[in-house]
Amino acid sequence: MGKFSFTPRGVCSSQIDFEITEGTVHNVQFTRGCNGNTQGIGKLVEGMNVDEVINRLKGVDCAGRGTSCPDQLAKALELAKEKI
Repeated sequence: MGKFSFTPRGVCSSQIDFEITEGTVHNVQFTRGCNGNTQGIGKLVEGMNVDEVINRLKGVDCAGRGTSCPDQLAKALELAKEKI
């Protein structure tokens, strides 16, 4: 099991915390950002395979920023995979 913290760029959230256990995502929590949306993201990805989450969320754009909180979570998961 690994606990990770990630500082996102270009979005309203200031931190993403999560755990990866046996290749699955758990306990995703965003600091700041759109509270309802970030809670929803955390609940939707709970227990999902890391690669599936990355595939589904990578490239999601928010208001033309070129990224989003879901996209930043995908980036965080990619970095975490490199450390496992």
